[in-house]
Amino acid sequence: MRLFNAWEMGQDQTKQQIEKGLHLYQSNQTEKALQVWMRVLEKSADPAGRFRVLGCLITAHAEMGRYKDMLKFAVVQIDTARELEDPDYLTEGYLNLARSNEKLCEFQKTISYCKTCLNMQGTTVSLQLNGQVSLSMGNAFLGLSVFQKALECFEKALRYAHNNDDKMLECRVCCSLGNFYAQIKDYEKALFFPCKAAELVNDYGTGWSLKYRAMSQYHMAVAYRKLGRLADAMDCCEESMKIALQHGDRPLQALCLLCFADIHLSRKDVQTAFPRYDSAMSIMTEIGNRLGQIQVLLGVAKCWMIQKELDKALESIEKGQELAEGLGNKLGLLKLHCLCERIYRTKGQQRELRDHVVKFHECVEEMELYCGMCGESIGEKNNQLQALPCSHFFHLKCLQTNGTRGCPNCRRLSVKPGYV
Repeated sequence: MRLFNAWEMGQDQTKQQIEKGLHLYQSNQTEKALQVWMRVLEKSADPAGRFRVLGCLITAHAEMGRYKDMLKFAVVQIDTARELEDPDYLTEGYLNLARSNEKLCEFQKTISYCKTCLNMQGTTVSLQLNGQVSLSMGNAFLGLSVFQKALECFEKALRYAHNNDDKMLECRVCCSLGNFYAQIKDYEKALFFPCKAAELVNDYGTGWSLKYRAMSQYHMAVAYRKLGRLADAMDCCEESMKIALQHGDRPLQALCLLCFADIHLSRKDVQTAFPRYDSAMSIMTEIGNRLGQIQVLLGVAKCWMIQKELDKALESIEKGQELAEGLGNKLGLLKLHCLCERIYRTKGQQRELRDHVVKFHECVEEMELYCGMCGESIGEKNNQLQALPCSHFFHLKCLQTNGTRGCPNCRRLSVKPGYV
C-alpha cells in the first residue's frame, strides 16, 4: 500500500512540475521552463509523466527552431510510448517524429511516419490526432512539390478540424493552404486562407498562443507581396516579426526576414534586400530550414541579376539547385532553371539555354503543372484555380467554360496503355 501511495505521489509531483514548466513557458521564461522539464525527465520513473514532459520539450524546441533537439526528444518519446504499449501514445509519438522530420525538411521520412500514424488502431484520441497527421503529411508533399497529394491532405485535415470543432487546427491548415496557393500562383486564394486564419484568431483565439496570430500575419504578408500590395505586406510582416521577436521564435523570424527582403526586391531596392537575405540565411542554416534557404538563394540571384552581375547570380543558383535536388523540391528546381534560362539568353549561350529550357519543361511535366483542359501551364502567372473533388486543379475560367463532366486528368490516368 505504501509503495502504491509513493507511486501516486510521484505522479502528482511530476504533474505539478510539468504545469510549473508550462506556466514559465507561457510567461516567456523559456530557459527556466526547459530546466524544470529536464529535471522531471531525469527524476521521473512514471512513463506516462515522462511521455508528457517529452511532449512539452518537443513543442518548445520546435518553436525555438532547435529541430535536431526536437528530433532527439521525439526518438526518446517513441521509446517511452513503446514501453507504455498504448496505441494512443504511439500515435502521438509517431506524429512528433513526423513533425520533427518535416521541420528538418526530411519529407519522405515525414510521409512514412504519418502513414504509420494513420495505420494505428487507437481510440478516439488517436482519431482526433489524424487531422494533425494529415496536415504534416500535406506540408511534406508540398515540400516535394506533389501538389495534388498535398491538397488532398490539407482538405482531409480541414474536414477533421470541422468535424472536431478544432479551431486551432483549422487555423494552421488555412495557413498551409495559403502557402499552397502562393506556390501555384492563385494569389486571391493565397490571401483568402490566411485572412480566414486571422479571423479564427480574432474570434476564438483569446487563450491561444500568439504564434497563431503571427503565423496568419506572415502568410498574409506573402500574399500581399505577390499581389503587389507592398505597404500591406510590410504592415503584416512587421506585426508577425514583432511577435516572433517577443517569443524568441527563430524560425518565424527567419521567414519574416526573407519576406522583408522579398518586399525590398519587389521595390528594386537591392541594397536593403541583401542584408535581410543574409540574416534570413544565417538563421535558416543554423536551424536547418533548407526549403527556406532555396527561397533566399532565389532572391539573392534575382538581386545580382538586377545589378547585371550574372556570374554571381549563377553562383547562388548553383547552391540553390544542390539544395533543391537534395530535398526533391521540384518547384524550387523549376524556378532556378527559369532564372538560368534568362541569364543564358542574355549571355547568348545557346547550348546552356537549350539545356535549361528542356529541364524546365521536364519539371512542369513531372509536377503536372498544367491545366488538363486548355493545356497551358499553371503557376507561371497569377490565375484563379479551382480544385475538383479528386484534388486535381484547373483554371477556373476553363471549368466555367467547359463545365465538369468528370476530371480529364483522372480520365487520362485510368486509360490503360495497352488500350490506347
